[in-house]
Amino acid sequence: MSQLYNSIEPNIIDDEMVQKAVEEQCPEDIEKLVKREGINFKDVTELQLSFRNILQIDNLWQFENLTKLQLDNNIIEKIEALESLVHLVWLDLSFNNIEVIEGLDTLVKLQDLSLYNNRISKIEHMDTLHELQIFSIGKNNLTTLEDVSVIYLRRFKNLRTLNLSGNPFCDNEQYMLFVVAHLPDLVYLDFKLVSDTTREVAVLTYQDHTKPLEHEEAQALAQLEENQAKQKELEYHKAAFVEYLNGSFLFDSMYADDTEAAKLAHLPGVGDLLQAYPSWFVSVCENLFNYGLKEYEKREAEVSDFYESLHEALTANQQEGRKIILDFENRNKRVMLSYFSFCIFFRESLTPFYVYASFHCNISSFFPSVKELLKEFKRNIADIASTFIENCRDLENHHHEKLLEISITTLEKSVKNELDEDLPDDVRMLLGDKTTIVNAVNASHGSRLLKIDKRESDILTCGFTACFQSVQIFQNEIDRNRDRVKEIVQYIDNLQEELDNTEILELTK
Repeated sequence: MSQLYNSIEPNIIDDEMVQKAVEEQCPEDIEKLVKREGINFKDVTELQLSFRNILQIDNLWQFENLTKLQLDNNIIEKIEALESLVHLVWLDLSFNNIEVIEGLDTLVKLQDLSLYNNRISKIEHMDTLHELQIFSIGKNNLTTLEDVSVIYLRRFKNLRTLNLSGNPFCDNEQYMLFVVAHLPDLVYLDFKLVSDTTREVAVLTYQDHTKPLEHEEAQALAQLEENQAKQKELEYHKAAFVEYLNGSFLFDSMYADDTEAAKLAHLPGVGDLLQAYPSWFVSVCENLFNYGLKEYEKREAEVSDFYESLHEALTANQQEGRKIILDFENRNKRVMLSYFSFCIFFRESLTPFYVYASFHCNISSFFPSVKELLKEFKRNIADIASTFIENCRDLENHHHEKLLEISITTLEKSVKNELDEDLPDDVRMLLGDKTTIVNAVNASHGSRLLKIDKRESDILTCGFTACFQSVQIFQNEIDRNRDRVKEIVQYIDNLQEELDNTEILELTK
């Protein structure tokens, strides 16, 4: 049907077009109001742009809360400019000239997608559409039945309705059985209910094809779950500022880019030196790792206890406040007829409110202990980082001294032609003179110290950032509390003003 528009000038979606479309969708009783005062596109949840000879999708970013979009029966060639429509649930791009499925990555809530009657030859680039339930891609250019296109659809675990009719591969007599076998959760295929008999025959016919797929998918799922568990564990370690310290990660990174170390490793005696050094270094890292986890658990428990106590105090105070206000209002109704009793009542009733306000003024007493806790935590982080780095530096300095000693000894042997080892040419170049070998050893040492210093900086930065965020949370609670005090004081002032006005009124009579 899109070919009918070829004689008409192509359009690009612009503000005028969408404004007109929105107005047309409004009920008649408010259409005039919308035309006069306009409408906020953020409030629009459904938009129909069918039969408008649209060539290019554009200018839809303003419809950020759109859930349903119809762009069918146009001449669109490329799926684009939909990135901001993250709330889309229903998208119709049927009867267009689209050749490639793309531009859908951000539409993670999409449940119903129609690409019927386009020019698509491969089902792809839909990996993020985990919520997809209904998919229509009939009358396209899908040609080979055992192509990856059908198998690609196995990843959509919620897919229940699929339309493939009108594609070239539908002419294959095994088409229906192949699709049903490879998509066992389908309920409707090509607008027809998949019968139990069809499903049974399909499973038996293609079990040799589907079982290897199921095995591969099970392995992939297990790998995914393992990776997710590792990522979760890593996030836990990051929260404790000890990520990658439970092993040789830091040590390996120190040597990863150290080209001089690789050359120096060929010197006689360096191999023995390198056997002991890693275990010592890794031991220091693991000690910090274990200590950091214990401190993190302790810190989290203390913060959790604080919030629990604060919540209990606030809850009790709110209940008391509601009781005071309710009591005040009930007594007010009973004594309003007696002016003298009213004045005494007002003054007596203000006392609980002053007490209530006083509680809120003093509630910040909860926070000094927490602030001290954070200060102590900050000091501990600095001490931990400093101690850790000092230990690592001591090991590195010791290793450097030994390596330098070996290098000088090797140089002296080389000068005297007493070296028995057959060294690579680039290593022999280091033994040209004392300055060259010493510079190489120092450069290697400096490179490793930079990695150690960076790890210290990372620990301090993460720790201080966590402190700042915690202080900010507590400060937000204090600010909220102060606002509550202002409300109470304002209420007291209003009561006092009401009492004063009543006394003045009585005196003028």
